[in-house]
Amino acid sequence: MAADGKALTEIDTEVAIEQVKTYLLSLQDNICQTLELADGTGHFVEDSWTREEGGGGRSRVLKQGAVIEQGGVNFSHVHGSAMPASATASRPELAGRSFQAMGVSLVIHPHNPYVPTSHANVRFFIAEKPGHKPIWWFGGGFDLTPFYPFKEDVAHWHQVAKSLCAPYGDDVYPLYKKWCDDYFYLKHRQETRGVGGLFFDDLNGWGFERSFAFMQAVGNGFMDAYVPIVEKRKGMTYSDRERHFQLYRRGRYVEFNLVYDRGTLFGLQTGGRTESILMSMPPLARWEYDYQPAPGSAEAKLTDYLKPTDW
Repeated sequence: MAADGKALTEIDTEVAIEQVKTYLLSLQDNICQTLELADGTGHFVEDSWTREEGGGGRSRVLKQGAVIEQGGVNFSHVHGSAMPASATASRPELAGRSFQAMGVSLVIHPHNPYVPTSHANVRFFIAEKPGHKPIWWFGGGFDLTPFYPFKEDVAHWHQVAKSLCAPYGDDVYPLYKKWCDDYFYLKHRQETRGVGGLFFDDLNGWGFERSFAFMQAVGNGFMDAYVPIVEKRKGMTYSDRERHFQLYRRGRYVEFNLVYDRGTLFGLQTGGRTESILMSMPPLARWEYDYQPAPGSAEAKLTDYLKPTDW
């Protein structure tokens, strides 16, 4: 499933780009509509933008809803004449190629500490050079970051992920679950960002149609995984204690996105729109020197979940 420079033999490049773009725009619409229903009062506000170097997108943000403190669901389709040096250093086959990158990415930060933060992303990349076959791949996934975790919620999350992977082979879920655990690992904290999910990249070895179908399964599956958890937990009562712990743990989210996240780095290095790239940041967060939860407390329980686990 590595990015091996496989050509788009099954479909014309321009047709492929249009197919993927049409799906991604529809996915953004569907996710926003579903989240607005789950929230009950909030509405996404759209901000369309263009990129001077080529391309653009539409960013949608919901602020201060009944459930969602801040959430963003972004679509982008950017292109350029050359990849940034950081990309070609690790992928020399991309040097001298123009590129197009498109995707939908989202992050939801709820008010209630018992409702997990969640992230999802699906994307398509293609690099071209006259006289050479195009290099293309799909990527994406979704992950869950609870503050006060419930095992039944985590099991549900992973069952949805496992079920959508099943038609593509028995090895797919274990492979992409492990990739998610490894990717969303904060080395300096020696803990995972949350309870994982799926992460895949460089997917083209199945051919275009099957690879695209899997990307769609992941994009569509996110709502099946997340909304039932939101509905179950959004009415739970909480105090300042839980809220303070939530803000402290949000700090880990910021640390990962600014230190490790590939999408953040790629967006900034290719001259992407800063407001949209940093949309994933929580509206409020806090840090506390050498914070240690009381042994046996609900806050201490989270530590048991921040490691790769067969849920």
